[in-house]
This record gives sequence, C-alpha cells and structure tokens, in this order.
Amino acid sequence: MPFADVVIIGSGMAALTAAEQLCEHKNVIIITKSAKERSNSMLAQGGVAAAIAGEDHWKDHSEDTIVAGCFHNNHEAVEILTRDGARYIKDMIHKGMKFDQDDHGSLHLGQEGAHNRRRILHAGGDATGRNLVEFMFTRLKDKVTFIENELALDLIVENGSCIGLFTMNSTGCIQHYFASHVILATGGCGSLYQVSSNDSMIIGDGIAMAYRAGAELCDLEFIQFHPTMLYTENRGNGLVSEAVRGEGAFLVNSSGEKIMQGVHELGDLAPRDIVARAIQRERHEGKDVFLDISMILDFKERFPTITSICQEAGVNIDGGLLPVAPGAHFLMGGVMTDMNGETSIKGLYAIGEVACTGVHGANRLASNSLLEGIVFGHNLANYILQKQSEPSLLSVHHASPRKLNVNLPDKSEIQEMMTKYVGIERSESGLLFAKEWVEQFMAPKEFSVRYEIRSTEQISRINMLTNAWLIITSALVRTESRGGHFRRDFPFTNEKWQQKKVIRQKEEGMAIYNLPLSGVK
Repeated sequence: MPFADVVIIGSGMAALTAAEQLCEHKNVIIITKSAKERSNSMLAQGGVAAAIAGEDHWKDHSEDTIVAGCFHNNHEAVEILTRDGARYIKDMIHKGMKFDQDDHGSLHLGQEGAHNRRRILHAGGDATGRNLVEFMFTRLKDKVTFIENELALDLIVENGSCIGLFTMNSTGCIQHYFASHVILATGGCGSLYQVSSNDSMIIGDGIAMAYRAGAELCDLEFIQFHPTMLYTENRGNGLVSEAVRGEGAFLVNSSGEKIMQGVHELGDLAPRDIVARAIQRERHEGKDVFLDISMILDFKERFPTITSICQEAGVNIDGGLLPVAPGAHFLMGGVMTDMNGETSIKGLYAIGEVACTGVHGANRLASNSLLEGIVFGHNLANYILQKQSEPSLLSVHHASPRKLNVNLPDKSEIQEMMTKYVGIERSESGLLFAKEWVEQFMAPKEFSVRYEIRSTEQISRINMLTNAWLIITSALVRTESRGGHFRRDFPFTNEKWQQKKVIRQKEEGMAIYNLPLSGVK
C-alpha cells in the first residue's frame, strides 16, 4: 500500500504552492480526480490581488477585504492574507513568474469590484490562473508524484487521527494511501448549480469527505455568485471577468438602462453579491442583461480568453454587448481550519477554497482567491516542515462500508433544486422544500456514513446530495441576510455580531453551534 510523508488531494494553486515547499524535504503525492490541469485555478481570469504598489498598503487591502466580507471576517486571517500576500507575490516574481507590464515596464495593476485602488496583477491578460498554475508545474517537475484520474472516496481516520485515504480509479479499483499528513485542496462546490464558473467536476468532494470523517465545517451558507457569466441559450458559457468592469464596462438591461445606477455607491464595481442580485432582479422582471464593452477599444488584446469564449458561444463582441447572468462562483465556508491549515482532526489539513479560515467573511473580495491559495499553501507547508512527524499505521481496522439501497437523483436534478431554492435569494419555505426533497433520498444520519461505492458516478451523486443538505441546513440556521447568503424573509443584515455557525456530526444528523470570530466586532 502506497505511503508518503504528505498526500495532497487536488491540483489547484493551493495544492501546488504547498507541494513546492514540502517536496524539498518530504515525499509528496498529489492525487486528482481528473487531469492535473483541470482545476478552478486554471480557469481564474481576474488576477491576483496584492498591495505591492508604492502608494498601496496591506492595511488598505485588508480594509477592502473586510468591507466586502460584510464584517464577518476573521481579522487575523485577513491580516495574514494581505500582509504576507505581497511578500509571496514578490518572491514568485523573483523566481521567474511573469506578470503583465505597461508600456514603461512597470507592473500593470488592474481595478476590480470593491477594491478602492488598482492592485490586481494579471498574467496573459485574462489567463492569470492558467499562467500561475503552469509556472508552478514547471517548479514541481520531477519533484512530486502526480496520480491523475483517481477519485478520493473517503479519509481513513484511526484513533482520532487521519492517516490516509481510499480512492477509486477509472476502472473501479479501490486503492489505499497512507501518509503522515493528508491535505484537502479540492476546491469549492460551484457545480452544485446549473450555471457556474467552476470546472464541471467541482461539486464539494472534499467537504463531503471531511464531514463523513467527523471534521468541523463552517459558513457553508455563504456562496458567492459571480455577476457576469456569458449567458446564451439558457446556459453559462464561461466567466466574463470583473476586470472588464474595472476597465470601464457597465451593465445595462434590454431597455438600455444602466442597472447599477443608484444601487450602490461603487456602481458596477460594487461587491459581487449586490451586483448579482441586481442582475437577478432584472431577469425576474423578464429583462435580459448585457455588459456594455463598447468603450474598451483593445478588448480582444486585453481579454483574449473572454474573446475566445464569446467566439465559441457565437457572441459577436464587435456589437459591444455581451449577454450575462449570475453563476455560482465561490464558497466562502468549508472545512474549518486554523491559520496553519489544521482541521479538527489530527493529521488532516485543508487549504484553498475547501478550507474556511474566515478570511473571506460572508463575501470574497475579487481576486483574493488565488492569493489565498498562495498564502495559506505557504503557511501550511511551513507548519508541516516544523512539525515532528509521527509514523502512520499501515494496518487499520475500520467499519465495513454500508450498501447503498436507494436510487439517487441525477446530477441535473440536484442542480435544478439548488439553483431554484438555495441560490442567489432564499426563503425558509424554499429551503425547507429543498431539504425535504434531499432527505427523501438520504436521511440526515446517512450523510455521515461511508458507503460501498460501485462507481465514481455514484460517489459524485452522494457527495452532491451531502453538500446540498449541509448548505440548506446552514442557510436555514442563519436568519439574516449577509454577503453571499440572502434571505427574502430576513432581508436585512443584523448589525449585531453574527457568530460563525460551526457544523459537527451527531448521531441523528448535524449539530450547529456558535463560535466567536477572532477580532470581529
């Protein structure tokens, strides 16, 4: 049975950043359910935020992050992100990472929603994520073992410690891996919804595995919908980066009216949850919404990825109007960790979108996601390298998996239910209807059970149902509107300190309790 010092599940920016440091001193295996190039990090267009300009300061970046997060952020995590982020980005540049420059050879810094100054670095225009990931692949060449097209099924926990995991490959064979350190870097859950900017594989596998293992989760109700997915023929075709609005583009409805006028002081660069709801309201009234790009004269050169997406979707950018609609984009909650990436289970860690340090609060600030992967990937690697490793058991006694005796719904059915009742706007009646629908397939106590899996399709549906149930239940508990969680029946933010809702397993389902947020007032 394979053994490694460190096993990382996922191949996005957080995983690769941690692996780069760890592989210099430890044996590292990276396991990914598809090709290693498939991740949300590869799809990231907008860029990476960092206070590296002379007139900028990490405290300004921190303030913007907290305001966008609706004051639900963990201040310690925000300080680490914004203070250390600039240092890590400069270090990447020193190692050879090329970011876009202006005509004078200085870094070209873009503006995005809820940032009060230009601090967004891009690479290859709107292909920042791809360029960063490919740069990291060159740094890791021949230094780590990549295992592709193998799906992580469940974590192996013995005596309260995570010592490995089960996987299934494309032929249905089950494999065991053992490690001193197991890192979840599996991304979020955007493809639980019909329209999403995420890779179609991103359904929350890491969160479901962590819940079955008994790890604590938090803030799952906070889901960010990106306002501008290119939308044609009732489907999303890809993301239109917020950087486009940063360069002057604005939203109009089918009557030509600017829909963000008078909605927020930042107009089209308001926080994403506000812009997404404004677009959704127009669409509910039967009006189409477009992004007017006519003022961006060098659009094709500035945004080559978006141009390609438009061409594939049959949208003529020369007309100056791109049809858009909101799509599920980012999960602010996840597996609860400390600042080093440690979860509530010894030996299990989480970084990137699957983790919740509280850094994003209730609504992530634009272009902080790649930065999160870089900063907390570094933090975790440093922490593991300083730890005294304990040998993992190579022989474990675990309960036999249960047989699954129910017919599971199709992926499209789950997506339709989540989009309709657990999407941009929610209500108690809708959430209860969705909860009852999910529980007709699996009772609450069954979400914490490990099942005998016959195919990767089967575990994908189980994980989708698990995450749907966790999100719905979390959304029912938070009786206020804040950031990525908007309740029509509780439309106002409670100005009093709103604590984190932390999820734990219990015999009959989940237990939810409050946890104070560090530094939040």
